[in-house]
Amino acid sequence: METPQTRVNLASGIELDVLDVGPKDAPVLIFLHGFPESHRTWRHQIAHFSDHFRCIAPDQRGYRGSSAPQDAESYTPDKLIGDVFQMADALGVDKFTIVGHDWGGAIAWGTALAGQMMGRVTRAIIANAPHPVIFSNLLYTNKNQREASQYMRAFRDPAHDALVRDHGLTALLQKVVKWDRSDAMEPEERAALLEDWSKPGTGAAMLNWYRGTPLVVPPADAPYELPADYTPPQVPKLSLPTLVIWAMDDLALPAKNLDGLEQFVEDLTLVKVPGCGHFVPWEAPEKFNAAMETFLAS
Repeated sequence: METPQTRVNLASGIELDVLDVGPKDAPVLIFLHGFPESHRTWRHQIAHFSDHFRCIAPDQRGYRGSSAPQDAESYTPDKLIGDVFQMADALGVDKFTIVGHDWGGAIAWGTALAGQMMGRVTRAIIANAPHPVIFSNLLYTNKNQREASQYMRAFRDPAHDALVRDHGLTALLQKVVKWDRSDAMEPEERAALLEDWSKPGTGAAMLNWYRGTPLVVPPADAPYELPADYTPPQVPKLSLPTLVIWAMDDLALPAKNLDGLEQFVEDLTLVKVPGCGHFVPWEAPEKFNAAMETFLAS
């Protein structure tokens, strides 16, 4: 039986359903899931680490039973990063290691960068979520990444709103996502996700993660070059000890995203997982947990 979640009220008024397990006086791991999943992304990691870490895993805003504003402005990166710190405050957590995958990894990058300045984030573990500077550049210059990211333009297109409203998120995923490798998912987990996606308003809220970001995704036929007025995301170098775990068969995020990563991360540990698709926390949990264990012990 799954451990019950706690309803956590944030200072902003957002409410999150949060899994909070493990010794309350142990070092804290905060896990951030990606699209289109939930805290269950981390089921294997929480089972492995919760005997000696306090493991906190929210359903982020827009997902499952957590608050799901329907406007895109509620999903700008600053608000999503703010949720992490406000959740930590509400749970009495000062310092923590941030762990993120996919969109949760994108927010983990931002949380780590903000948290190093505040002295609150001690380490970062990021899986198959590109650094914002590298990713922004590749969307303009790299054919594979550009083509793989066209689904983001579809997710932002209001022409699909009626499809999502009438038939749920599944219908849109089947129409526009061409890189799915979900056969590794347990049938019961797949059934739970399909149920989550069927809840009214959930599909629109989840898509707002794509609509609230300022990230530019050029059309497929645009020139493969940086615009004359291009300005890369302005972020400082990350100085925290950082583990990046990368599944090498990710069709949405090619391994080109690793090139030059050491320029942006001062204390980088990189673990590549061959033969694994995008959802590495549950497609290759043993390798993922081993990499985390080694990193956390170092």
